[in-house]
Amino acid sequence: MGGSKAIRIAITGAAGQIGYASVFRIAAGEMFGPDQPVSLRLLELDSALGALEGVAMELEDCAFPLLEGLDITSDTDEAFSGVNWALLIGSAPRKAGMQRSDLLRVNGHIFGPQGASLARCADSGVRVLVVGNPCNTNCSIAMSHAPEIPSERWFSMTRLDANRACSRLAMAAEVPVDVVTNMAIWGNHSSTLFPDFTHARIGGKLATEVLDRQWLEGPFVTEIQERGSAIIKARGASSAASAANAIIGTVKSIVNPTPKGDWAAIAVPSRGDYGVPEGLVFGFPVQSDGEQVSVVEGLDNDAYVRDRISRGMEELLAERKVVRDLFPV
Repeated sequence: MGGSKAIRIAITGAAGQIGYASVFRIAAGEMFGPDQPVSLRLLELDSALGALEGVAMELEDCAFPLLEGLDITSDTDEAFSGVNWALLIGSAPRKAGMQRSDLLRVNGHIFGPQGASLARCADSGVRVLVVGNPCNTNCSIAMSHAPEIPSERWFSMTRLDANRACSRLAMAAEVPVDVVTNMAIWGNHSSTLFPDFTHARIGGKLATEVLDRQWLEGPFVTEIQERGSAIIKARGASSAASAANAIIGTVKSIVNPTPKGDWAAIAVPSRGDYGVPEGLVFGFPVQSDGEQVSVVEGLDNDAYVRDRISRGMEELLAERKVVRDLFPV
């Protein structure tokens, strides 16, 4: 390991399905590499500390050489103290009869205080990935309570949607998934998300040159937008292993340079890119130099794509209006 200092990572909701599917892969070195030690701070509700203790016991029993520290707690400040990364996975689930507006408000009361705690306690260079849904607006709320943390260090996850889209394109074209590149997810992680097939490439060719555009605009987009619901219907629970895989992929795309000519799908606070209001946490195609993440500039979006981007903006602006009082004045 060459004496590398351990990266301190806070993981909220660590005893939940996604947290459980994530922590072992992170401890094994999949997120930051085979030579980078990690120290995990696992956060849960008091009522879930027993389950979290079991997760910690399993991590210990794996004897991961890279796992240099392991702490469990229900205290947010303790979990976030000095951390370099915060993976905000835990969120209140949508219950029967609950409207999306109710879900937004319940989670806003969780993520606002978490943002304030990160500002108080985390390392000055902390980076934050929000996974718990509704993740775009949860990220906006948390970020608004932590003005000390620059906006370029906040991220929300659209990688799972991008992975789904790449897999579906590869299946349709009957090619390996690794030849599908340049997949952008515009907008919100919701049923309005747009998997941008117009810029996606399959074996270097535009997807629209390989596959029928009518299919792409219809069944393909609908399937990606509804994939999460389909998985819940099939297995009786939401995506866990695939979400964990997307968390790892997102962080890797942030801390490693983007391959030349490609990009990653991540939601980041807008700087006015593509007409998206400044500060709105929005899904974009992004590139990283290994340190800084920036939105890909200059894409020529046709009217169809611009309309889909507009739908995402409208939904996210409506969500912000619902929880307006949860943002600091």
